[in-house]
Amino acid sequence: MKNDFRARNHPAYWAFIVHRASGLLLTFFLPLHFWALGQAFHGAAGLDRFLEWTQNPLVKFAETGLVLLLSAHMAGGARLLMIEFLDWRDWQKTLLAAAAGVSLVVVLAFLLNLV
Repeated sequence: MKNDFRARNHPAYWAFIVHRASGLLLTFFLPLHFWALGQAFHGAAGLDRFLEWTQNPLVKFAETGLVLLLSAHMAGGARLLMIEFLDWRDWQKTLLAAAAGVSLVVVLAFLLNLV
C-alpha cells in the first residue's frame, strides 16, 4: 500500500494523468469543433453569427483553456515519444518540466495575442 502512494505521488504519474485527461477533454471538444465548421455550410450568415458569438469573453476564456489542453497534450505526447525512442530515461523529470514549460509558454503567447 505504501508503494502505491509513492507511485501516485511521482511527477511521471501526474504527467500521465494530465496527458490522459487533456486527451479525454479534447475528445469532448471535437464534436463542437465539427459543428462550428459545419456552420459554413449554412451560408455566410450562419457562420457570421457563430463568429460573432465567439467574441464573447467567456468563449475567449474557454478558448484559452482549449489552447492549454492542446499544448499540454502535445507536449506530453512529445515527452512520451522522447522517452520511448531516445536513450534519455534518466532525464524523465527534466522532460516533465520541459513539457509543462512548453505548455505554459504556448498559453501565455495565446493570451498575449488576445489582448
